[in-house]
Formats: sequence, C-alpha cells, structure tokens
Amino acid sequence: SEWISLSVRDVMLQDHVVRVFGKGAKERLVPIGRRAIGAIAIYLRELRPKLEKGEGKGILFLNSRGRPLSRMGAWKILRKYVNQAGITKPVSPHTLRHSFATHLLEGGADLRAVQEMLGHVDISTTQIYTHVDREYLRSVHKQFHPRA
Repeated sequence: SEWISLSVRDVMLQDHVVRVFGKGAKERLVPIGRRAIGAIAIYLRELRPKLEKGEGKGILFLNSRGRPLSRMGAWKILRKYVNQAGITKPVSPHTLRHSFATHLLEGGADLRAVQEMLGHVDISTTQIYTHVDREYLRSVHKQFHPRA
C-alpha cells in the first residue's frame, strides 16, 4: 500500500529515488531503476494529465476515472500482468517487495541497506529474505564443490 499512496512530489526522477512514508509516517528514500524512471516519466508526461480530474490531485497513481488507485485496483492490475506473463504461481504486491529484497541480497547488497529500503525497524525482519540467498549458496556449492 506504500506505493499506491505516493504523491507526485514523492517521485524525484532526477535523483533516481522515491520518498516513501512507511508505518508511523516514517520517511525513507528508495532508489528506483532506469526502466522505472523512464516509465514514470512517460506516465507523468503523457497519461496522468489526461486522468487527473481533481479528486486525485497530487496522488501519483490514478485509476481510469481520475481517482486515487485503490488497493483492489492495484491487485487487479498486478493480476492482469501476471496472467499475461503466464505466471502460474501466486503473486501479490508483497511478492514484488519480496523479490526486490531477494534480488538485492542475491546481488550482494548489504543487509543494513536493504533494511533501510524496506523500512524495517528490526534487522531480523529483513533477515527473513536471506534464506533465498542461502539456498542459492547451497546450490552453487553442490554444483561446483567436488565433495558436495
């Protein structure tokens, strides 16, 4: 629900970050990639002005009626693209968050940095995502070690 409540001013394309307000209105800056920046820039320039009808003033993501995108609306959009991609496993918005963390950690990101990006108060919450990395390490060990 954090991303559907973003305002236009929370997106800082020049700095490649999004300002997110998590639990307790705690602010954090989350880096975003080039493809996301490009997509958001096109959305802001071409689509969003056509959608905005007053009710969603300042909110980044609007539905087709110009109102702020709801959680259910976000689910429907996600489901549409999951189906188009032929993904059969269950996918939720939290799956995207989990994938974000997992990709960072598998790529060698510092656990503390990932904790900050996810807005976790306790690092043990972030450590939940390290199990995937351990599985990957086991598979690498099994594949390449002669006595595995």
